[in-house]
Parts: sequence; C-alpha cells; structure tokens
Amino acid sequence: LSLSITRSFLGNCSLDMKEYSVSCKRHSKHNTKRQHHVVSKQPSAPNHSLILSTSQNIPPPMLSAFVSFLLLLTSITPSHSTHRIMTNQTFKAGEEFLKLSRIRTHLKKINKPPVKTIQSPDGDLIDCVLSHQQPAFDHPKLKGHTPLNPPQRPKGYNNNGENVSERFQLWADSGETCPDGTVPIRRTTEEDILRASSIQRFGRKPKPVKKDSTSSDHEHAILFVNGNQYFGAKANINVWTPQVTNEYEFSLSQIWVIAGSFGNDLNTIEAGWQVSPELYGDKYPRFFTYWTTDAYQTTGCYNLLCSGFIQTNNKIAIGAAISPISAYNSKQFDIGIMIWKDPKHGHWWLEYGSGLLVGYWPATMFSHLRNHASMVQFGGEIVNTHSKGYHTGTQMGSGHFAEEGFRKAAYFRNLQVIDWDNNLLPLANIHQLADHSSCYDIKQGNSNAWGTYFYYGGPGRNVKCP
Repeated sequence: LSLSITRSFLGNCSLDMKEYSVSCKRHSKHNTKRQHHVVSKQPSAPNHSLILSTSQNIPPPMLSAFVSFLLLLTSITPSHSTHRIMTNQTFKAGEEFLKLSRIRTHLKKINKPPVKTIQSPDGDLIDCVLSHQQPAFDHPKLKGHTPLNPPQRPKGYNNNGENVSERFQLWADSGETCPDGTVPIRRTTEEDILRASSIQRFGRKPKPVKKDSTSSDHEHAILFVNGNQYFGAKANINVWTPQVTNEYEFSLSQIWVIAGSFGNDLNTIEAGWQVSPELYGDKYPRFFTYWTTDAYQTTGCYNLLCSGFIQTNNKIAIGAAISPISAYNSKQFDIGIMIWKDPKHGHWWLEYGSGLLVGYWPATMFSHLRNHASMVQFGGEIVNTHSKGYHTGTQMGSGHFAEEGFRKAAYFRNLQVIDWDNNLLPLANIHQLADHSSCYDIKQGNSNAWGTYFYYGGPGRNVKCP
C-alpha cells in the first residue's frame, strides 16, 4: 500500500483497532478526482468482523484499498496470533510461487527445444538439440559464432593401440542416438535447481574457493607441473563410484588446466568424472566439464548449465552417467581425457574416450588462458563439510589408499602435457600433494606401458583421520 494512499485514508477515516471499525467522511470535491487503483486479494480472517460505517457508498477501488490497508495493519498488530500465522503463510506461499516462477524461467533459458528426446536407464532425459540452438550461443561474445571444424591433433598423438567402445554412457545403452546436426544435452529439472543454494549458484562451484590445494573444505590428492608454458594435457582416468556422505559434498577426479594467480583472476578449464548428489540428484559417476575466469565467483559453470562451451559431438552428453565402471578387485575401466589449444584458432578443445571430440571453449572467453596455461594438475578432490563435527566419510577415487595398487586403488595413467609447438610430451618437474595424507594419499610411478602414472584416493574418516 503506497504512502499516499495511507495518508488519504488517515485524513478522512477514524479507525478503532479494538473493534476493527472504520468511519469515513465524504471526500471534498478537490479530492474526489484523485483515484487509486489497488489490486489485492482479500482472504477471509476467521473470528474477525469488519464493519465499514460510511455516510455514502465507498467506490469499489477504495473498498479494495481499505481492506488491503487493514490486512497490513493486522499483520503487524500482535492482537490475534491466528491472523498472523495466516498472513505469514500467505507471504510464504507468495515467495514459493515467485521462486518457482523464476526457476521455470531459468529452465526455459537452458533447456532448448529438442528435435528428439532419449530416456536414459538412470532416469535422465537426453535432449537432441539443434547445434546452432545450444546454450553456448546465448553468450554475448559468441553471438553469430560458427562452430569450427576439428583441429589438428597434437604431434605424437595415438590411442596407445587401444580399441575402446564408443558406448560408455548409460543413455547410449538404449541404442538410440541423436541425429546429425544435433547435440545431446542432459535436461535440467526443477528438482535439480531446487537442490542448489540459489538459482544464481546453480551449476557453479561453492564460493569462495581459495587456492585448490589450500582450501579448508576442499581436499586434494594431486600431481602437478608448473614453471613452464602449457598448451594442453592428456591422461586416462580410472572410473569408480565413491560414496558421498551428503548432498552438499562431492568426489571428483579430473584434469585442471590453469592460468593466472589464485586470486580473483584465476582461469581454469577442468574435465573428468564426478559424483555430486546436489548437482545430479544421484550417486552415479558422471562425465563433467567446468570453466571459470574469476576464481569461480561469477563466471563459468559445470557442463552446459551456462553459455560458454561449444559442443560439436552428437554422441557424448556432458553431465551424463558413465558406464561401465570399475569394481574392487575386478575389471577396471578408464576414460581418456585430452584438453589442448588449437594452434590455428587458439581455442581449447576437449577430447573424450578414444578420439571423440566433444567441443571447445573459445579463447575469447578467457583472460590468461587466452594465451597459455601456467600449471596443469591431475588428481582427485572432495568437499568436506564437517557436517557432523568430524571429518567426512566421503571417499576419493575407489575409497582405498594408493598403496593397495591395481584393481583396488584408483589411478591416472599416461600423463602428458602439450607444448607451444603442439607436441605431446612426458611430464617434467613433477610435484605431488595430498592435503591430508591420512585421509587421502597419492603414490607416483613410471612404466613402459603406463608412462607416468599414479594411484590415489582414500576412505576419508578413519582411525588416523578423525
């Protein structure tokens, strides 16, 4: 109710709050021309009587305004608790309606109209969206951008003689595929967004995130290289299903390509697999990507949940569940990940599996990474919320320590970096780091078959990690 309307009422009406009665005098001629239009709902209030005593009939707009005004007064007058409860419920219902309306608006923005929809065994809906309608092209910097042809692979590139099936996502088990000219996108639901802390933070990492290896709630077991200019990285990552104790924690294994300082100008490109109940609503390991240009504050997001990454492949759905997965003391599965900078156009391309190009991050999206990376990291990360007052039991990797080795501990193998001349090279000047080695650790090795590799991970809370 506007202040001018309130003053108009008080100037011509006397209110007896004890009896909820209102007496109003006729407006003078110079006031009758002033009209107030108020749209209001008039919920009935039990055990209340509203008496309007007037010398003339009050016009309908004025009556509506009076009722709105009295409801406002009674909501802040501690005379009847039942009325306050009813008013609070009305406000809460209004807030929920507004939130739901905003969520649906956001869903319309990120869920593009499909030409075909595929039902995945895990419950996901995979929408086949026309390539030129994908979320990337909502970004102002990418308006009118035409997807590029595949770039030249780095020199020395090979698949290590491996013949890996292209079907390593659950949704592909149905035998259905997306038509040429489309890209498969995991459909986002209302439930997905409701699990996030807010619509604005949906699809983003929690902030603020300090330097990856020192953040108090993010714990790592990683191997990294720095001190040079890097134009990409490649590795095979063993896939497991680690247990995550609550929806506000996650467990992931990935490659980080990093530039800038660990202040507000941090640039990263990330890809690997993760288990994140908050983001996906389940505990399947899922192929994911991430990027940011300001240390996870306002730019970037997971997968295609904001505009930025341009997908070019119709066989891989970013954010979809991976299949098959490894089992303890049984058959092992890993996925190939390569991120590298196209020497011709300068964009950062992503390869998944055995030679499948997924798409690219345009160089114009970044500041420091527009040129090159200054650090590359490989390894695992978990979030420890201390929700029960002690260290989380969220697992990293397989949930077993590095010393258990093959078929028991998780691994990265065939670690390589890419130089300025687009050459794949073995790692040099290697560092390794485990934030809390009694909770999660790492053990590096080298062999002819696996090149540079490491085992990593752990169970989280145990007798040595209270």
